[in-house]
Amino acid sequence: MSGTLTLLFLFLMFMGMPVAFAIGISAVMFYIFGPVPTGIAIQKITTVTQSFPLLAVPLFVFAGHLMNESGITARLIQLSTVLTGWMRGGLAQVAIMLSALMGGVSGSAVADAAMEARILGPAMLKDGYTKGYACAVISVGSLITATIPPSIGLILYGFMGNISIGRLFVGGVVPGVLMTVVLMGMAYRVACKRGYEPTLKEFPPVATILRNVWECKWALMFPILLIVGIRYGIFTPSEAGAFAVAYAIFVGMAIYRELSIEKLVNSLRHSVTDTGMIMLIIMFSSMIGYMITLEGVPQSAAAFLAGITENRIALMLLIIAFIIALGMFLESTVIVLLLTPILVPIITRVGIDPVHFGLVMMTCVTLGGMTPPVGVAMFTVCGMLKCPMDEYTKEALPLILAVIGLVVLMIVWPTSVLFLPDMVFGKG
Repeated sequence: MSGTLTLLFLFLMFMGMPVAFAIGISAVMFYIFGPVPTGIAIQKITTVTQSFPLLAVPLFVFAGHLMNESGITARLIQLSTVLTGWMRGGLAQVAIMLSALMGGVSGSAVADAAMEARILGPAMLKDGYTKGYACAVISVGSLITATIPPSIGLILYGFMGNISIGRLFVGGVVPGVLMTVVLMGMAYRVACKRGYEPTLKEFPPVATILRNVWECKWALMFPILLIVGIRYGIFTPSEAGAFAVAYAIFVGMAIYRELSIEKLVNSLRHSVTDTGMIMLIIMFSSMIGYMITLEGVPQSAAAFLAGITENRIALMLLIIAFIIALGMFLESTVIVLLLTPILVPIITRVGIDPVHFGLVMMTCVTLGGMTPPVGVAMFTVCGMLKCPMDEYTKEALPLILAVIGLVVLMIVWPTSVLFLPDMVFGKG
């Protein structure tokens, strides 16, 4: 029956129905016509909302909006310009560096992409960048934001897979840094080929760099405080979300004094909208999770994949290829919530560390948001800068291939992901 409901879900998506309701309607059909009482559907929806770890999601969403309104973003843009504006392809380098810095305060790739398209997009077009390339750099660069902690996707993966969110957060640091280096290298190569000039005429004095770092110290301290707090048991990941909100309000009102009551209310309004969308998907996905467990889908999938290969690298490459393809059609949150309960038992059975797999999976899932035909970050940026889809696709392809190359490196070299969590938390 699960196969029939999958087809129904895809049909509803094709007809343009919102993702949450396409999931909900498909799942309800199982409880109406399936072997279990319909009341269990309500129980599953209610039960999943009572999870303490899930509190981290609305809290970090709210914290991200607060930090965008508190003056932190403007200072990070200035720091990014000082650090990378002297390089060839200056504004493209600034956009990528900003995504890396925003990863420590936002946690949402789409939010970062929208912010950069609004602030940096017009400046890039004015400096002679093509619309397609400007959109590609901003969109694909926002992938870094979803990797460096705190990442909303990693919180959801850890919640659904019962995996340490602290280890996932620490594990995202090195892949995020590597992704920044890889994308900046691609931006430099394109700039040399097309003659894109630096934003700054020369490398800035060390005093200027240090002054800008000092200006951004409150933003740069946040991910460090977050990881240290979780590592030493000062707060749980859920409590870390509350700390993030309090920290953002303190910095915005007491330090920078740019967070007014009006901006606070505006942040809350946007957070409620985002949280409502995420929670609807989570609630309806819980019905799907029960359904696939009842029908033995994880066991069948494990047996099928094990029948193909039990080689760890080959199995991960096979799963990741499937996830990248799926990410072209489904929103990343949906994929994480639907596939994590299925895939985690499969990868642990063959000895793959779930933290290692989680970082690789989240990179590929989020990458789907930057690819045609239905990438959310892609649509957001292209819509704001009025860029045709074919132009974006052509310009984004080299950047996407560079990210896929990095994913392959992460798969064949697990230490690149695991050595930092193992050093901070001990062997998992």
